[in-house]
Amino acid sequence: METSVEIKQVVKEKYGEIAVKNQTGCGCGCGSKSNKLVDYTIMQDDYSNLNGYFADADLGLGCGVPTEHAKIKKGDTVVDLGSGAGNDVFVARSIVGDEGNVIGLDFTQEMIDKANINKAKVGYKNVEFRLGEIENMPIDNNTADVVISNCVLNLVPDKGKAFSEIYRILKPGAHFCVSDIVVKGELPAGLKKSAEMYAGCVAGALQHDEYLVIISKTGFKNVVIKKTKVIELPDEVLKKYLNDSEIENLRNNKVGIFSITVVGCKS
Repeated sequence: METSVEIKQVVKEKYGEIAVKNQTGCGCGCGSKSNKLVDYTIMQDDYSNLNGYFADADLGLGCGVPTEHAKIKKGDTVVDLGSGAGNDVFVARSIVGDEGNVIGLDFTQEMIDKANINKAKVGYKNVEFRLGEIENMPIDNNTADVVISNCVLNLVPDKGKAFSEIYRILKPGAHFCVSDIVVKGELPAGLKKSAEMYAGCVAGALQHDEYLVIISKTGFKNVVIKKTKVIELPDEVLKKYLNDSEIENLRNNKVGIFSITVVGCKS
């Protein structure tokens, strides 16, 4: 079994590769053109109609639209975890306006560099990108009115520490809204172990209920799932690893991979 350090290094290398080569796909490798696996940008929601959308910042790394349910207001300070090339940051900036601030945090220098290039193109002055890890954020206590994240926390080995850090940087009474990947039930062994599943951002995903327990144990209140989306994997992938009965079970949502968008408040 790979250690958390090894997992982080793999994710960082893949994420950096996507940034440098301007590929699309999830930060753990899915959808990257150098990767011979299936394109998993099926996880991504369409951003193109949102205010603040900037195409160069959209690398297809998400599995939801956290700003949709984040209740961001004009003048807020927003922190985006795993900010990548700046996609969610720029959408959040369109909401907070000139009066607010948006901080993007990413642990890959290549992504920080790409995000800053995009920032220069759009000309925002109240947007900042910082290099750092979610489990140890270079952000002061009680900074954020809202914390958002999009398909990133599932890649963090210590999710308890990640949510503790989110709690720390939020102001009292403030809230988070994250879109993330979870699983329900026991995935068939062949599928779970496959390279496609690792590339599909599922390797670090927790069980749905376990994910919510971690959030509650951190101290968050009013934890609510705002949106659930089934991740429909292509048949050409499933048939490599599953028999017809197992595929039918997945299709009936008894077992499967899901994107959830969840909110919670700091007490």
